[in-house]
Amino acid sequence: MKSLEELKAIRDRVKGNVHLRKEDSADNIRVVVGMATCGIAAGARPVLAAFTEEVANRGLQNVMVTQTGCIGICQYEPVVEVFEPDGSKTTYVKMTPDKAARVVTEHLVNGKVVEEYTIGSVSNLK
Repeated sequence: MKSLEELKAIRDRVKGNVHLRKEDSADNIRVVVGMATCGIAAGARPVLAAFTEEVANRGLQNVMVTQTGCIGICQYEPVVEVFEPDGSKTTYVKMTPDKAARVVTEHLVNGKVVEEYTIGSVSNLK
């Protein structure tokens, strides 16, 4: 950031995304990124940013992106939990910004869980 105009542009862009974190409705899908120290050290900040940007770019009004502290499975960080309106939860592990984009496309938009990124996947437990 090199100028006040650049800072204002960042502020305006972020203001547009604030609704992604504030609006809570029973019809919303909640995407929760673990942002405890272990998650941040493993790369959770870029994952949170990727989810926020992808949801905003697609105009997904029924998706709320938030953060939380420790989820409790530090060896699988960055961890993302997706809570559906019906109460079901999917836990994605070892997330990256690229994986986040795929989760938005396949899970949040098309309703298909990306099984290979979930905690139940054998490849993630190695």
